Amino acid sequence: MTKWLLRSMTELSSRKWISRITGRFAQSPASRRFIPRFARMYGIAVQEAEKQLHEYRTLNEFFTRRLKAGSRPIDTDPNALVSPVDALVTGCGPIKQGTILNVKGQDYTIEELLNLSPRMENYKNGYYMVLYLSPTDYHRIHTPIAGTIVEREHVEGKVYPVNDFGLRHMRRVLSRNERLITYMRHASAETAIVKVGAMNVSSIQYVQPLRDKMEKGDDLAYFEFGSTVVLLTEDDSFKPRTDMQTGLKVRMGEKLGTLVPS
Repeated sequence: MTKWLLRSMTELSSRKWISRITGRFAQSPASRRFIPRFARMYGIAVQEAEKQLHEYRTLNEFFTRRLKAGSRPIDTDPNALVSPVDALVTGCGPIKQGTILNVKGQDYTIEELLNLSPRMENYKNGYYMVLYLSPTDYHRIHTPIAGTIVEREHVEGKVYPVNDFGLRHMRRVLSRNERLITYMRHASAETAIVKVGAMNVSSIQYVQPLRDKMEKGDDLAYFEFGSTVVLLTEDDSFKPRTDMQTGLKVRMGEKLGTLVPS
């Protein structure tokens, strides 16, 4: 009964207009006074922020903050696939005949996650990693490889929570929520960076101006509140690090594994 009630409440609160109201407040000058309390509540490492707390004009500006130079070293191995975000790994493993198995007890298909893109055929026996960003985390998304952006797609959807409750008890939220999908090619290997919106996220924004040629660790996009990134690699193109597993905490720029030349 409790689970049904929570699920029903989440369904009702997943409407875009509620997220827009939340987003408008976070972007308003009135939200500025909540920044110190927000930082304390979530234990945010404010010493890493590019600016002092009093310099941020809104809660959203603080939430999408940049970090001081050098705060996140980028792995220099040219074939390393690095984490695009600070995150908790909530799912990882081989993709089996187009199915991502057992992300918090639920299976996903590449078809639904990539919105039936013709590119989905290249990922049906690849590798996936689900990277969850909590409110504590740094919320900018960086490029996991050096290479060329070959396609961008915006998929309309809901804004269900992507935390532990949402992934376990809502029906396949990663493929029902709004998504920005970026396909990047490095040498002969392609990687899909799927940015998944969440409850109370007013938007997922690309960093402007848009660029096609990017170096590893470049500023790609940002979330306006917590969310998730799903990384997909093509068939036979990726070897994960030996300790890759659910529950691993990673930082932006940290090596997740190695891209294997074809």
